[in-house]
Amino acid sequence: MKISELSRRSGVSIPTIKYYLRDGLLPQGQLTTAANQADYGEEHLRRLRLIRTLVGVRRLSVSAVKEILGAITEEGDLHQIFGIVTDARPAMHQQKASAEEAAGVETAGVCDARRLITEMGWEVSPETAAIRTLGDVLDALADVDSDIDWQSLLPYARLTDRISELDVRQMNGASGLLELAERAVLVSVLLEPALLALRRLAQEDKSARLFSGGADGGDAA
Repeated sequence: MKISELSRRSGVSIPTIKYYLRDGLLPQGQLTTAANQADYGEEHLRRLRLIRTLVGVRRLSVSAVKEILGAITEEGDLHQIFGIVTDARPAMHQQKASAEEAAGVETAGVCDARRLITEMGWEVSPETAAIRTLGDVLDALADVDSDIDWQSLLPYARLTDRISELDVRQMNGASGLLELAERAVLVSVLLEPALLALRRLAQEDKSARLFSGGADGGDAA
């Protein structure tokens, strides 16, 4: 396909595509006999969709996306590719390490997050970003004297464990590194808002049934 069709099918403007080509995020197309023209294939389209999602939805910087794409190209292991994509954090959300982190001291929340992981029997890297995220939430709950602690989250963890099985099954059947990465982005980024929306809808239903006598008239609740 020509660059105009690549732009149409990917939803990315031609100037942006040319920028990605110059910066090395997108490989050069096959030169044609026509001057200053090249042909692009399905791999270009797939890579461009992946870049668009990481930049536009995940809010990663172009340099971060370039590093991710380079790592994906070097890796041949599905688990590693999934980790590369899911563990990347937007630059805008990255914060400077606290004095405790710099000194190698973990907060109480992070320690509790690790207790939850051990209790669930999960095999995760000690450096996984989600551990810090969960630890920050547990610290915040403790700061407001909430009675919700890591043990209170175990029922949620068990439900999430079942959801994760569905997530990872979505990765099966992919062929090629870029398709594997695209599937990883799909289950780790694009489905998250849908899962949150489903939770909100279910919460509204349960609240109506329990507190306002919704569908069942309140007596059963």
